[in-house]
Amino acid sequence: MPVVKKPQEMPPIDQLISEIISQAEGKVGMILTHVGVVRATSRQGKPVKKVRVSADAHRLAEILALAQNQPGIFKAEAYVREGELSVGEVLMVLIIAGDFRENVFETLKNTLNAIKAEVTSKQEI
Repeated sequence: MPVVKKPQEMPPIDQLISEIISQAEGKVGMILTHVGVVRATSRQGKPVKKVRVSADAHRLAEILALAQNQPGIFKAEAYVREGELSVGEVLMVLIIAGDFRENVFETLKNTLNAIKAEVTSKQEI
């Protein structure tokens, strides 16, 4: 569940999903993914060319451990890019796998909100 510096360090989503399914031994009924991408406009509608991202790897690990301990959750995994990212680059991949959609949806939402609030710091350029 690392913080990574280079785009090539972000593992392919299909590979992550395949690994989860093979490890789950039938315990997973749903896998949700979130892929955060650098937008060309801010929330306020201002143009963005790049973002500078820093991340707290220790806090990320804590949040993912909490997510993985939620009812019905088999796996919580995330990769966050750090450094200067251009528009269109993947900033974060978050995967939550579990038994039923109610557990997986809620855990993905809560985990994503915690990562955005407590792990990443983003400056728009």
